[in-house]
Amino acid sequence: MNHLLEWIHRYPYASVGIAVLLDQLGVPVPCYPLMLLAGALAYQGGASLGGLLITAVVAAVVADVAWYVAGAKLGNRALRLLCKVSISPDSCVRQTENIFARAGLRSLLVAKFIPGLGAVATALAGVQRAPIPAFLAFDAGGAVFWAGVPLLLGVLFHNAIGDVTATLGDLGRKGAELVLAALAVFIAIKILRRWLLLRELRMARVSVHELHAMIASGEPLAIIDARLPGAQLIGGRIPGARTADEHLDTLRSQPALEVVVYCACPNEVSAAKVALKLRQAGFTRVRPLLGGIEAWRAAGFTVEMSA
Repeated sequence: MNHLLEWIHRYPYASVGIAVLLDQLGVPVPCYPLMLLAGALAYQGGASLGGLLITAVVAAVVADVAWYVAGAKLGNRALRLLCKVSISPDSCVRQTENIFARAGLRSLLVAKFIPGLGAVATALAGVQRAPIPAFLAFDAGGAVFWAGVPLLLGVLFHNAIGDVTATLGDLGRKGAELVLAALAVFIAIKILRRWLLLRELRMARVSVHELHAMIASGEPLAIIDARLPGAQLIGGRIPGARTADEHLDTLRSQPALEVVVYCACPNEVSAAKVALKLRQAGFTRVRPLLGGIEAWRAAGFTVEMSA
């Protein structure tokens, strides 16, 4: 443990930069505690508070630009990759879409403060091809607020932080083991939550080619778009698709109707949640669309744009 603390004291800018970069790329590292320590170190004269803030902001923006480019190049596949790398629940994509639809790029000012949403918001900005200058301005502004809070708290509570680091230093190897154990528990909890979510939503899917054939044959069918209205307006709908509320009367009058639900979330999480609720309500022929609307577009099938 003493070696780690010595490294942070000797190379505070590199420590903050690496930790922030990894954290914003989606790797589960204890970034905030390290920045608290860096803030306390700045108070003691071991580093410049302004220099630490600039380092953190630059590292965050570099990581966010990487996810923006990934979103622009890969579309929804970038969101799937992000959820796997960060071990975040896939439902965080829908939460971010909700915030993004309401506030647009302004959501980047607060997204980093919401666990699991920061990197997803930057990737989603790329998916939606947000203007790069505006993206950089809002992203950098959000990074300043996000990084400034722990650095300032480190300055304000430097005495308490110093006591904690001194205690961990005195514990030596046991202190390092304690920190590693806490990190392992943190990662294990995130993995468990993700596994339980996917297990709960495990059910048969329908492929985009099957759905296309069903539409072409004129088979009685209800197609439900589980995305938020803003996402539907921007990205269009699968022909004949409606929201669950718009299909409500049809579903009540035809409980045996074939129902296909789709979304744009990794692992079809939002669609599977809607399908699960419909099954619990007594509808037996309900399946999520494998790959969602991204798979539909990738297959070359058309979408309907709202007027």
